[in-house]
Amino acid sequence: MAVPSIACIGVIGKNDDPVHISLFPPYQDAGVEFSFLLNSCLDIIQIRRKHTSVDQDLGLLHAIDERLAAYGWLTTTGLKFLIVVDTVGRVPSSDQEKRKGNAATGLRDSDLKPAFRALQTAFIQLMQNPFYAPGDEPPIVKATLPQSGSGRTVTRKFVDEVKRIGDTWAPGLSTV
Repeated sequence: MAVPSIACIGVIGKNDDPVHISLFPPYQDAGVEFSFLLNSCLDIIQIRRKHTSVDQDLGLLHAIDERLAAYGWLTTTGLKFLIVVDTVGRVPSSDQEKRKGNAATGLRDSDLKPAFRALQTAFIQLMQNPFYAPGDEPPIVKATLPQSGSGRTVTRKFVDEVKRIGDTWAPGLSTV
């Protein structure tokens, strides 16, 4: 039985500039489509901020179609984390099946909180590193392809952590 999986993770700056975008299989070649989708989510966040008192967990932002749904998380500094979930998903590995336990089928907003917390922690660690220079890396990373060339171990560590979060998350997990 297939479980929902992460299709895209986006980290968007305070001024709505893309800081980092990771794409996961089978969407690794859909960068333009996901850039458009993430931009539309930013419009929804802006509307919610004007009309309500926005909490950190924005929940479901946009149900794109019967397969994809976008969820958001807003930090106090204005940084936005966006996760696009493929609700059809993939067949879970035996390790994910064991950790999932008896989680109910379907997807709740709270199912993504562990992933958002892990992303926020990874980003904080990246920002605290004195050797990190924002803007050194291209914002879109195909999470399935190894990055080469730059040798920037600081950014590579963050990219690897985002990939780990995207690969290991499943509904019902309390920690990622």
